[in-house]
Amino acid sequence: MPINSKQKGARYEREIVGILRDHGYDSRRTAQYCGNTGDAADVVGLPNIHIECKHQEKLQIYEWMEQAIRDSSKSGKIPVVFFRKNNCENLVTLRLEDFLSIVAEWEIEGE
Repeated sequence: MPINSKQKGARYEREIVGILRDHGYDSRRTAQYCGNTGDAADVVGLPNIHIECKHQEKLQIYEWMEQAIRDSSKSGKIPVVFFRKNNCENLVTLRLEDFLSIVAEWEIEGE
């Protein structure tokens, strides 16, 4: 991976951390801890969510999701991909089954 790509990825991870912190989550990048967390996620801080971050022009959502699924398999967390292209808004992708389980939990909590 070229150095510029690594720097771009790290900047995006920091951007996501900042957004999550602005919303009250105690989040941080795992890369800065040299993988000592036992969690292969790019960013931690959302409960039960495994975050993979991608800031790339060529969208490879299925490949990214496969990575998130593979990396989250040991933790049992929901694999989620945060991504965006240059000059575009942030988007989040997760599997339909995971989305439906989150919605079901909201419905139970709302009763």
